[in-house]
Amino acid sequence: MAQTISRWGDTFNFVALVITVHRLTGSSLKVAATVAFEIVPVLLLGFVAGVLVDRLPRAKVMVAADLGRAAVAVTLALFPDNLVVIYAAAFLLSALSVFFNPAATSVVPSLVAPEDLVRANSALWSAAVASQIAMAPLAGAVVAFGGPSTAFAFNALTFVVSAGFLVRLPIERPQTVRGRSWHDVTEGLRLVRTTRFLAVLTLVQFLAALSAGATSALLVVLARDRLDVDAARFGWLLSAIGIGAVLGPLVLQRLVREVRRPLLLFGPYIVRGVVDFGLATARSFGPALAALSVYGIGTSTGMVTFNTTLQRNVGDRLRGRVFAFFDVVWQSGRLLSIALGGALADAVGVEVVYVLGGALLLLAGAAGFALVRSPQLLTEP
Repeated sequence: MAQTISRWGDTFNFVALVITVHRLTGSSLKVAATVAFEIVPVLLLGFVAGVLVDRLPRAKVMVAADLGRAAVAVTLALFPDNLVVIYAAAFLLSALSVFFNPAATSVVPSLVAPEDLVRANSALWSAAVASQIAMAPLAGAVVAFGGPSTAFAFNALTFVVSAGFLVRLPIERPQTVRGRSWHDVTEGLRLVRTTRFLAVLTLVQFLAALSAGATSALLVVLARDRLDVDAARFGWLLSAIGIGAVLGPLVLQRLVREVRRPLLLFGPYIVRGVVDFGLATARSFGPALAALSVYGIGTSTGMVTFNTTLQRNVGDRLRGRVFAFFDVVWQSGRLLSIALGGALADAVGVEVVYVLGGALLLLAGAAGFALVRSPQLLTEP
């Protein structure tokens, strides 16, 4: 319930932010900068957050993050047309999410049996993303007719409601040996470096992030410049991603119990790469809508298999640090992607960004298949 309601607000917030910045500036680069301000806190705080998530009661970490994000969203609702406030709010919302996200992912194995992790992760993802199907078009309409302040205020309310659900989670403090903070950080990094599969997954995730950063941030530019889509129909494009993101895990949890297979881990990157090539050549709303639904399937199934594999292979004592590490890897690639993609879109057109993004995703999938040739590599401690 907490993640589903919070996702409602996230959808309203994302639609309002990108549309508002694009309306205020008319610049692809400045739209991309909004997302860049969401990435920098992960690079600054990611490793510290991982240590705290492994030391403190994770439910309390999530509640504190939600209440802090609610306060920031209220400020954004009061000053919706100030670009400095928008960038500052994007930074602060992300900074608090740096603590929330690894805590949320790390607690799942504490709530369900190991054999139920695929179903649990699928259910959590599907329930949260299903709301995007209804909320994205509504968010576009609210921004178009009610203004961005309404969307930002709604986001603040969802954080408060989410905190109300999370405060009741029966999760105990992680069993962590007290020690030096720097030693705690390096212990997580050492696990990634010495475990073959985690090292391979780091490379694959970074390549994928180099693609996804620019293409996600510039979807609003593609919609306006290539598809002639207004704010309300832009919400429908996000809704198409949501439909695919719901369907993928629903099928996955019915057909698959063991996800630690190269095909399930790396196949979604190939699917998303092909979709990016399709979006680069799309000229009308309908084909783009269909392509984005397939993209949602690839994204969601990949996320469920990624989370489940890490939850099963990484012990509770280090789980927060490992998930925080992959957040840093992902956001580092996204930041570089956004910086290059925004400038490239302004210089030669957004379709070139999607072509290069597709190529990077195909490379990420191919690297995974080439370097992880046997399922036994996915069971290292």
